[in-house]
Amino acid sequence: MKKFELPFAKEKITFELPDEQVAGVLVSRAHEYKAPKSEADLVADALANPIGSQKLSELAKGKKTCTIISSDHTRPVPSHVIMPQLLAELRKGNPDIEITILVSTGMHRPTTHDELVAKYGEEIVAKEHIVIHRSRVDEDMISIGTLPSGGECLLNKWAINTDLLVAEGFIEPHFFAGMSGGRKSVLPGVASKITVLANHCSEFINSPYARTGVLDGNPIHRDMLYAAKVAKLAFICNVVIDADKKVIAAFAGDREEAHYKGVEFEMSLAGVKPVPADIVVTTNGGYPLDQNIYQSVKGMTAAEATCKEGGVIIDCTACNDGHGGDDFFNTLRDATDLQKAMDEILARDRNETIFDQWESQILLRLMLHFHIIMVTQAPREMVEAMHLTYAEDIGEAFKLAKEYLAKKGITDPKVTVIPDGVSVIVK
Repeated sequence: MKKFELPFAKEKITFELPDEQVAGVLVSRAHEYKAPKSEADLVADALANPIGSQKLSELAKGKKTCTIISSDHTRPVPSHVIMPQLLAELRKGNPDIEITILVSTGMHRPTTHDELVAKYGEEIVAKEHIVIHRSRVDEDMISIGTLPSGGECLLNKWAINTDLLVAEGFIEPHFFAGMSGGRKSVLPGVASKITVLANHCSEFINSPYARTGVLDGNPIHRDMLYAAKVAKLAFICNVVIDADKKVIAAFAGDREEAHYKGVEFEMSLAGVKPVPADIVVTTNGGYPLDQNIYQSVKGMTAAEATCKEGGVIIDCTACNDGHGGDDFFNTLRDATDLQKAMDEILARDRNETIFDQWESQILLRLMLHFHIIMVTQAPREMVEAMHLTYAEDIGEAFKLAKEYLAKKGITDPKVTVIPDGVSVIVK
């Protein structure tokens, strides 16, 4: 028997499968990688040896203001490790510099005070000037040009009205931007809803290049690069983390050069070969990434890349924060015909994109090819309203999966397990 432990919120789901039933296990090598130094030392080394840039302390000299774009509560960025060093490095070069931490919520809900404390610690929250980005508040935005896609580039005023723009973040596979980190702090991180909607249009989401691990030819990535450039993002500090959300590598410096170095490192660890199976079990990596159904679509796309056509995806994801977006939920709930709902999305012009359309589009793409069962803490009625199958636990999920496949004549299904669906690039 093979035993599995899957991250689920802050807990674990455990189960066993007979050896002969397991087709394969897809795991990022980042989870085995042994960092040569402590988390703090890795970040300190990166800041002391920036890639393609002067040190941050040098960039701070002569500047009156600095804005640091920081990831929000939905991302497991170890800001408690990174932020104190960024602040110290800036003040080392310029003790009087006025610093604002701009929390890049993108299109997510605002980060709460308790979440800020959990992220930065009491001292930073009490002493530093922190602003929460709100993408739907038009008066907070400034227009700085037109994206390559043709959409207007509107960004948060705190990111534009500053002498020095810096960003912290982490690098992981992303299911349509290719990889997270770098330029993504700006778009969608601190962009207006108008800009995000244009960038996340159905045409781009439908592109074969808008896939996990793909940057070359990716139209979404191209827009993001432009936004970071015109915003004058001067310096980044991005980290790579393991399954325990610990820093195993850090990259600081130029917004593109440092990011690409980090991407190269992450790609060397995250790439795995598909092992086709009738049933694929996946997760969204546990807390904080599996707080809602919206975010959990990411882990499902890893399963998409290795599940046989018409097979079953079992997604173990807590979703104790619900669906994650009213527009996302309503689109799925109101879809009486999944193909028709997809056709309506694909027919929309980029300037007609509606909120959370991209997530609906990707989930519909998955549902049109696979049967999806969710082991989740989200309410059953919510899951079923979205045309997904609800399971109380992993045992019931396997039972439902086998019953579904048996109706298709598959009586001895093989299983591929992806313990952390957001950490791998299946190709």
